[in-house]
Amino acid sequence: MEPRFNWLRFIADRSDILIAVLVVGIVMMMIIPMPTWLLDILLTFNISFALVILMVSMFNAEPLDFSVFPSLLLIMTMFRLALNVSSTRLILLNAYAGEVISTFGSFVIGGNTVVGFIIFLILVVIQFIVITRGAERVSEVAARFTLDAMPGKQMAIDADLNAGLINEDEARTRRKNIQREADFYGAMDGASKFVRGDAIAGIIIVIINIIGGLIIGMVQRGMTASEAVEIYTILTVGDGLVTQIPALLISTATGIVVTRSASQSNLGKELSLQVLNYPRALGLAALILFALGSIGLPRIPMYALGAFFAVLYLLSRSAAQPAEKTEIAEDVAEAEQIKRPENVLELLQVEKMEMELGYGLIPLVDTDQGGDLLDRIVMIRRQCAVELGFIVPPIRIRDNMQLKPNSYLIKIKGAEIASGELLLDNYLAIGPDIENDIDLPGVDTVEPAFNLPARWINTTQKDQAEMKGYTVVDPPSVLATHLTAVIKSHAYELLGRQDVQNMVDYIKEQNPAVVTDLIPDIISLSELQKVLSNLLREQVSIRDLTTILETLADYGRLTKDTDVLTEYVRQALRRQITRQYAGDNKKLQVLTLDPAVEDILRESIQQSEFGSYLAVDPEVAQSLINKVARYHEELIRKGTTPIILCAPILRIYFKRLLDRFMNDLVVLSYNEIDSNVQVEVVGMVTA
Repeated sequence: MEPRFNWLRFIADRSDILIAVLVVGIVMMMIIPMPTWLLDILLTFNISFALVILMVSMFNAEPLDFSVFPSLLLIMTMFRLALNVSSTRLILLNAYAGEVISTFGSFVIGGNTVVGFIIFLILVVIQFIVITRGAERVSEVAARFTLDAMPGKQMAIDADLNAGLINEDEARTRRKNIQREADFYGAMDGASKFVRGDAIAGIIIVIINIIGGLIIGMVQRGMTASEAVEIYTILTVGDGLVTQIPALLISTATGIVVTRSASQSNLGKELSLQVLNYPRALGLAALILFALGSIGLPRIPMYALGAFFAVLYLLSRSAAQPAEKTEIAEDVAEAEQIKRPENVLELLQVEKMEMELGYGLIPLVDTDQGGDLLDRIVMIRRQCAVELGFIVPPIRIRDNMQLKPNSYLIKIKGAEIASGELLLDNYLAIGPDIENDIDLPGVDTVEPAFNLPARWINTTQKDQAEMKGYTVVDPPSVLATHLTAVIKSHAYELLGRQDVQNMVDYIKEQNPAVVTDLIPDIISLSELQKVLSNLLREQVSIRDLTTILETLADYGRLTKDTDVLTEYVRQALRRQITRQYAGDNKKLQVLTLDPAVEDILRESIQQSEFGSYLAVDPEVAQSLINKVARYHEELIRKGTTPIILCAPILRIYFKRLLDRFMNDLVVLSYNEIDSNVQVEVVGMVTA
């Protein structure tokens, strides 16, 4: 068995060269004369390989299992035409084209050229009008409907992905299969034209052979008209039959392939299961045949077939009863399985992220009603992957009849994080002074993502609101923006150890040295997760994971404090952090801390076995917070991002102190500012 396997692998590895040589050889057959013995071999191969193609088309379960069929159809059509050209040359030159053509002509014609010619024409009509035209029409319709259904199938895959029913790899595989299916039916639509053209070419070649043979036989060879007709008609009809029979087989294979789009197994199994699955139809057919034989039609064939269908009826009926009993037994077993205590464990699983909608918001996810929320969620996950550097887990969407019709909830690990209310037939106008605008009627509310004053307005008032300078958004955009804000602000909670392990495995494929040197010798996976969570907590992207790992490898031997390691990583990512807040103008407007305040904070840092923390006097802390809050409100009114600049050793502790009151305040250290950025001090926080 070993030598055979090696030969098969040898042929498979060089199949591209063999196919190229084959195509060139087919073209050369039309030019170079061929000996009769080689023509006999090639004609026999044409018939046998056409049978192989027909069998493969019947045994495969899905059309994509035979995706090479359109290209193979073109090659076989060229091969048949090349054989036609070679046989025509031999017929007209030698009045002899080998044993295969002569035997086919004599055997099928049976001594009567008119009968043989009529049989040939019938075969051509069957192939051209019945099989080829039907297969061509099915291919055209299948290609059109497959292309039209692609967007819906893509959205269904995205919906399953967002609902957590499938993972990214399975979604990618399904999308690839949809693309392959569209390409296949498009190629079959064009390839079916080859079969139609082949049938037309076969008729024309036969007519040319007969007319040319009569002229050559009577003019050049001095034959009588009857001799020329007998010789050349037999050879021509034999040649036509030898090439049209494989063409008929491949046309049949084409029809089988394009009409089996909904099959789940091979053709024989589908026929046996679906036809014999209705015993009453077989019994009724048997009764009709017996009745037809009783009223005067030929009794022997009617009674014989009636008995045959009666036997099939009895056999299929007896087979259906155990199947029904088995199905009932399976239902009972499934019910017992559900009652088992072990299945309650499935109820303990908590989704990382989910969204619950009131029944009034269901149109947002219903594609039949124009809902595109699922597509928006896909784009949100892609955007967060680019901006934050980690893959947001699938977001399961559920309807909740206990909510208000227009309300929604966003949950993380089963706990409610955010909520809101949407008016689907309205727009949300957002602006600082909209609460005092009496010329724009509507329902006052608060924009859920950033807590800005807003008002729901009628769709007819959209242009009016935009002319007044308000930002006007539709309900799906409001929900998508709120969801994005929740994901970014709670990304550190969504990052699990398995997610970190997947990221590390990916980096290990690209840069194995840094991973091998770091984990687990210097830091553990849990410590790496804490560092990455610290970064995500302040919305620092972890996309440049290689730099993060290399920095941890440099400083991980010096300290095991993940807060200190986080500061080292932030300093290594200074260009990224600075660009995040400085923007294109490369300018930062910052608040600084008074040196006396820094001294107080530095002296308040306490060490413990659980890490470092800030133990500042409550009165001093309240004074600092009040002073920062005033600067914060002033900068917000000016449209500037509030940023505080302090010493590296104080940054993380001061940030955590302020997060209890102002979590949107950015705190940077001096070592995190890139040298190419201009820093403008707009105030100083004093005690």
